[in-house]
Formats: sequence, structure tokens, C-alpha cells
Amino acid sequence: MNDIRRTILWVIFGFSMVLLWDQWQVFNGRKATFMPSPVAQKAATPSEAPSAANGVPQAASVTAAAAPVVPAAGIAPVAPKELIEVSTDVFKLTFDTEGGSLVRSEFLNYADSVDKTKNVVLLNNSKDRIYQAETGVIGTAVAGAYPYHKTPMVFTGARALKEGEGELVVRFESGDVGGIKLVKTYTMRRGAYDIAVKHELTNVSAAALTPQVYFQLVRDGNKPAGESSFYSTFTGPAVYTEAKKYQKVEFKDIKKKKDDIEKESSSGYVAMVQHYFASAWILPNGVKRTNSLDGVDIGSSLADCCYRVSMIAPIESIAPGATKAIEAKLFVGPQEEKMLEALAPGLELVKDYGWLTIMAKPLYWLLDKLHSLIQNWGWSIMALVLLLKIAFYWLNAKAYASMAKMKAVNPKIMEMRERLKDNPQQMQQEMMRIYREEKVNPMGGCFPIMVQIPVFIALYNVLLSSVEMRSAPWILWIHDLSSPDPFYILPLVMTLTTLLQTALNPAPPDPLQAKMMWFMPLIFSVMFFFFPAGLVLYWITNNVLSIAQQWIINTRMGVPPQFNLPKFK
Repeated sequence: MNDIRRTILWVIFGFSMVLLWDQWQVFNGRKATFMPSPVAQKAATPSEAPSAANGVPQAASVTAAAAPVVPAAGIAPVAPKELIEVSTDVFKLTFDTEGGSLVRSEFLNYADSVDKTKNVVLLNNSKDRIYQAETGVIGTAVAGAYPYHKTPMVFTGARALKEGEGELVVRFESGDVGGIKLVKTYTMRRGAYDIAVKHELTNVSAAALTPQVYFQLVRDGNKPAGESSFYSTFTGPAVYTEAKKYQKVEFKDIKKKKDDIEKESSSGYVAMVQHYFASAWILPNGVKRTNSLDGVDIGSSLADCCYRVSMIAPIESIAPGATKAIEAKLFVGPQEEKMLEALAPGLELVKDYGWLTIMAKPLYWLLDKLHSLIQNWGWSIMALVLLLKIAFYWLNAKAYASMAKMKAVNPKIMEMRERLKDNPQQMQQEMMRIYREEKVNPMGGCFPIMVQIPVFIALYNVLLSSVEMRSAPWILWIHDLSSPDPFYILPLVMTLTTLLQTALNPAPPDPLQAKMMWFMPLIFSVMFFFFPAGLVLYWITNNVLSIAQQWIINTRMGVPPQFNLPKFK
């Protein structure tokens, strides 16, 4: 009976791991490994993309409006297209005078995961990446009727945050387009990744106008460079509103028009999310806005380009000669949880913990508190696992005690199986009698361990998602806890501790089960050679503490620890 249950448990465990891995791939936007779905259709073409009548001018509709604006009487001519690079203490930003859009962001404090000699670039406009933050004014069905993200503008302001200064201000001013003159003002603060963006609309026509301002993020659908194929993270747009909270949307769902976001709201933000970094447009609470997601064709040579998430906010009627303003925040930076929480309600959710967020957030809080004391993320991870082991000590004690009892009665079971091998029915009856007499529950070691699985999966998500691990050293050769061990020492130690745990467990009498007990840990250990060092360190610590606890409990129960080595004859 014990053999059958153990075999069933191993089969269920193995099959569950395969299904979980497959669904994890699908959940994070990758192709399924074992059960692939049909190839999604091509992204929306220009004709399928929404026109200005639906809100935002098409990214592709720039031919007419991209030409220099003819200045009205008394208005200075605009300068030709120019890329403006400005820098603060945390990033370099590149603005385009065509639309006054932010087209590139380079983080000075984060090294690129592929080329450590370069900095991380999030927003970009190159042959390998399209990722832009754009704004403009709309109000009619003709793209470009008002100043929008392809309208030429004039730049004024400083290009660097100087020593002793607290903020850097740059301005972009359009000419008269459709009776509207637009001034965009970007204010960047020292040490901050959020940018205050102010739009001032002046009515230079003879009639009242009722325009709208749009805020959009446009990105190609490709994963960031350097993503591991052994674990997957979410890349795509997200919308947060007070009613529906955080909604992330896969690029494939945008293609299929399956997004179900809240279209009308007066709070929240729109964002583009990827592993460790994000961008977001945030409007003040109380400002009505329309949220939208769609696919657009901007004529790029990239395979999967492009997708747009946007907000449109109406402006009250502007009388001739009057000026109305709307203020917003543009966040472009790392997913540091405490910083995100301070910027806007729900913004910390772009740090994707998956379906176990309710458990992951307290675990991150505890890990952060430990780091504030220890000042080393590696040791903090080990300390957190130790605290979790202490918290679950009695549950683990029950599981290991049950396993120790099973180990103690195993010789009787082996002898009985050999004696009654020709009478299966009597063998089962005799086995149940032994379990009753010895007060052993064959399933007693499973339940206490299964209760803890969600907690450790949540901790896995915390370690995988935390940008604080990037370039964070531990000791000696481990200089980056977010990258695999360059010498594979930690994965080897993790494999050895897993095998040691297997050797301490009761040996199944059935040879096939014995082989499975040794092969499955080896198979799953292979993935850890490609996992971040911080995750492997967490598993090693968990394994070592589990071995120590199992050893102590076995000794106390009079069952001397014994290594059951594999027999593959």
C-alpha cells in the first residue's frame, strides 16, 4: 500500500510540475513548452488601428502632420527636428523636438544584464527596440489638427542637473496648430525617477475650443534582451483603476481584442511593464480619463511592432486668448517597491508577484527589514529562510516524525512483501495491519509540507521580481544575485543537498520507485544551473535547514539517520 501511494504521489508531483511549468510559460507570454497553442495573428495594421476620431492619432498617420507647421502671424517659426539629451544624477533622457516626446531613457545606476559595461536602456527608438512615451492634443477626426506627438516644437531649458541643484526643467513649445499653442514642461528632480509633466494649452483662435490631451506608451511586443528561457516574467501593458484594480494584459490578447480593462475612470494609471523596470503615465485622482489598448503599425522592421496603452483626458472649454493646463506624472524607472508605493496608489503592483501577491508582499517587507539590519541581500535571503523554517518548525516536525515512523517500520514491510509476494490481497491486508499497530499514516508526511508550498512559491516570486537583487553581491565570486552563478558552484551545492535529502528519506521497496526518487530531483536540479544566484541560495538554505531538522527529529525518535543510496541494478 505504501509503495502504491508513494508511486502515485511521485507521478502526481511530476505531472503537476510539467503542467505548472507549461502554464507558467503561457501566463508570462511565452509559447507553451508541452502544449503549444496556435500561432497568434499578426498585430493590427494601420487600417485596424483606432483613428483620431476614437481618441489618439495613429502612430502611423504622420505624413501630413510631420511636415513643419506653417507659422501664423506673430508666431516664431519652429526649429527643425532635433534630439535633445538631458541628464540628472539617476538617468540620461533623450527628447525629440518632434512632438516633445521622450524617446530614450538610460539608467546610470543599473548595468545592462547582457553587457555589464553599458547601462540599462528602457525607452528607446532603434532597430532593436521601439518604446516611446508620447503625448499630444486631439479634438477632431483629422490627425494633427492640434499639436500632437509628431508636431515640431522648440526646446528651451538646461541640459544637465548641476551640483547643488534640486531639479531640472525643460520646455517644448509648438506653433499655432488648429488654433492651439501647446507648451510641454518636464520637471525632473534629483534622485527621482518620476517626472512632472505639465501641458499648457493656449487658444490663439477667435472661437472657444474643447480639446483633449492624450498620454500614451508605445512599445514593440518583444521580450527584453537577456531573458532566461528557464523562467519567465511578464512583459506588456497594464491598467490600474480604483474599480478593477491592477489589470495586466498580454500582447497576444491585444491582438485578439480580448482585453477587458475599465475604459472610463477618474483614478489610476496606464503602464508598460517588464522584468525589473516599468514606465507609467499617472494623472491626479479626480481627473476623468478614457483608457485604451490597441495595436499600431508604425512602419518598423521589428517582428512584433507595436502596441499602445493610452489615457485621454478632456479639457474644459478654452475661451479665445485663455490658457488651460493639465498636470501628470511620467514614471520611468526600476520597480523599487517602496518608491512605487509613494508615487501613486497601486503603482507597486507593476512589480509582478503573480497570483500569490497577498503572501509575497509581507515576505518582501520582512526581507527588506532584514536587509536594513544586515546590509547584504545574500545573507538577508538566508536569514529570511531561517525565520520561515522557525515559523513552520512544528509542521515540519510532524512531517519528519511521520517519515521517521515509516522508516522504522520499513524493515517489517520489506520482510512482509517478500513473504507474501505471491498473494497481493493478503499483502495489502497485512500492510494495513502493520500501519494500524504502529500508528503510522503513510500520508502523514505530505500534508504539512504541502501547506508550506504557497509560502515558498511566494518567496520565489519575491526573489525573482526584486530589482534590488540586480548587481547585488553576496560573497567571493557572487557579484550579482540576479544572474546565474558564473562558476555553477551554487547549483552543484544545491544538487548535492537535494540528493542528500533524498538519501535520508525511507527507501521504497520497489526498484522503479527508488529510481524515480533519485532521477526526479536530478532532473529538476538541472534548471537551477540557469536560475539567478539569489534563488539558488534560497533553495540551498532551505535544503540544509530541512536536512538538519530531519536529522534531529530522526535521532530523537530513536531512528538513526541512514543514507539510502540508489541501486540501479
